[in-house]
Amino acid sequence: MRLDKDSYGAILIAWAVGLVALAALWWFVGPLWITIPVTAIVVLLLLFITWFFRVPDRVAPEGESLITSVCDGKVLSVEEVFENEYLRRKCIQVSIYMDFFDVHCNFWPVSGVVSYYKYHPGKYFLAFHPKSSELNEHASSAIRTRSGKEILFKQIAGTFARRIVCYSEPGLAVTRGAQCGVIKFGSRIDMFLPIDAKVQVKPGDITRAVETVIATL
Repeated sequence: MRLDKDSYGAILIAWAVGLVALAALWWFVGPLWITIPVTAIVVLLLLFITWFFRVPDRVAPEGESLITSVCDGKVLSVEEVFENEYLRRKCIQVSIYMDFFDVHCNFWPVSGVVSYYKYHPGKYFLAFHPKSSELNEHASSAIRTRSGKEILFKQIAGTFARRIVCYSEPGLAVTRGAQCGVIKFGSRIDMFLPIDAKVQVKPGDITRAVETVIATL
């Protein structure tokens, strides 16, 4: 396991602010029954923030037809929808919610070539809200597989997530299971799959990025 390279700044800022606050606490506040518990809480919070930006080591299952989860989290819904941003056809939408304790690094769900990417500024509704997929800040990426089928997924910011990092770039060759970005704090992923894909998850299921098979082509 390692730390996300795009989150070093956030980690350093958190530790700098935390250490300054602790220095002020010990300098200006006398009673140990106050300073020791507060110090313990602040240190635990800083350790949690550092741990939050972890990138786990995962092994992707073999099989060119597999579509694996972009993220850790809980499946909110599996439904047939009309995708009107890029694919412009009926798809199966699988929505996955990430809470504060889930890994927030994201990973390519299939191997292929990035065929589309667009960043959308927006609002910050709760990530599990149905309208967050369209109204919240999000980044959309599509990958064309070797078989010619395309998978679209959206990295969606939540109420507390204020920065999305995505490595997508049209024409970029990608490998399933490699990191494709990170969403900072509570957030959501929407995956849009071919209508004939065989979905292997259902609402309420817990997913692990890279390892959980969402569907087969």
